[in-house]
Amino acid sequence: MAQKGIREYDGKRVLFDWLAKDFPKLKERAKKLALITPETKEKEALSANPWLKTTKLVVKPDQLFGKRGKHGLVLLNADWKTAWKWIAERMNKMVTVGKTTGELTHFMIEPFTPHAEDEEYYVAIRSERDCDVVYFSPKGGIYVEENWDKVIETRIPILGSAADVEFKLPDSKRREEVVRFLRSLHGLYAEGGFAYLEINPFSFSPDGDIVPLDLVAKLDDTALFETTKFWGDMEFPPAFGTALTKEEAFVKHLDEQSGASLKLTILNPKGRVWTMVAGGGASVIYADTVCDLGYSKELANYGEYSGDPSERLTYEYAKTVLDLMTRTPDSRGKVLIIGGGIANFTDVAKTFGGIIKALTEFKDKLVKNKVSIYVRRGGPNYKEGLARMRKLGDTLGLPIQVYGPETHMTRIVSMALEKK
Repeated sequence: MAQKGIREYDGKRVLFDWLAKDFPKLKERAKKLALITPETKEKEALSANPWLKTTKLVVKPDQLFGKRGKHGLVLLNADWKTAWKWIAERMNKMVTVGKTTGELTHFMIEPFTPHAEDEEYYVAIRSERDCDVVYFSPKGGIYVEENWDKVIETRIPILGSAADVEFKLPDSKRREEVVRFLRSLHGLYAEGGFAYLEINPFSFSPDGDIVPLDLVAKLDDTALFETTKFWGDMEFPPAFGTALTKEEAFVKHLDEQSGASLKLTILNPKGRVWTMVAGGGASVIYADTVCDLGYSKELANYGEYSGDPSERLTYEYAKTVLDLMTRTPDSRGKVLIIGGGIANFTDVAKTFGGIIKALTEFKDKLVKNKVSIYVRRGGPNYKEGLARMRKLGDTLGLPIQVYGPETHMTRIVSMALEKK
């Protein structure tokens, strides 16, 4: 399961639509959410969200970090003029939250809900092997951690329902309504592909309506194919303080075009050791082997291509890696490891076709950078793929060593780095 954080804006958009089945007044709340980015113009925001002019507002950054209230990054009970000025003063500014420094680029606006401070509740849901665990506390808000002894745990079996479980909450005038809310919330968690869901706090409006005020959520992105009806057009933004390079963003775009997996993280753009590895598990093993041999500071990238990507996508991926690799010469020469295990269904000949096309285009730059290439692969049509790689070595004028499944998967790493 790949757990990916989502913006509070998207989480609440999904949350309010779901909860409206049991709490009808939240249907209107779903329509009153606005996300402001560096590209947002004031007139456009007001045109799309006319309620901004007539409603008291809450404004806060929406970039996957918490404790915004403790860091003075929440504006409460503001009119539109004040809210827009507050955002403008902070947009594209660097801030430090804990040990992380990043640029503020996204802000969420929603209606302000007056509520009593002694009616701030906490709820979170996460999954264990055999059950979902619902955590509830009557002492929510920014000091929930200081009151963690007040948290009550309720376990719901994986194939069970929250409706069949007793929530042992303290007696209060809100108890019945809170239990109804927790059961509805777990229904969304289970049906909507959530991996983690936290609302801190939720409270009640002066009219007695339950209102979630602050939300953190992670989704299982592998459930996208069956949960689009819940998520709609969902964005998975990078963690706060991390910014994708142009090349990483391009590979992410390639990944989104296909059911295959294409990943790239640049670790050291001037590194000597570059990898082009097939398979998520194999990519970890190859990176670990490079580090175990003492070359962690030389490892330039981490990534994978897997899930039988098309020849075109593999070509675009390989071209991106080769472009990065050949930008900064190193007098010692560089190493390219094209590795992988024994594929189950990825067509080795097809994916190698894309890599060979990219290698051919970069021939002159590869020679200039004194690149040595080591290949190891197995799987469907691997003999054809390896034969094409060996032939390429004769035509490119580059040292290319090619091995099949008879050679241990990571053996080529020590061959390349220790010249064995």
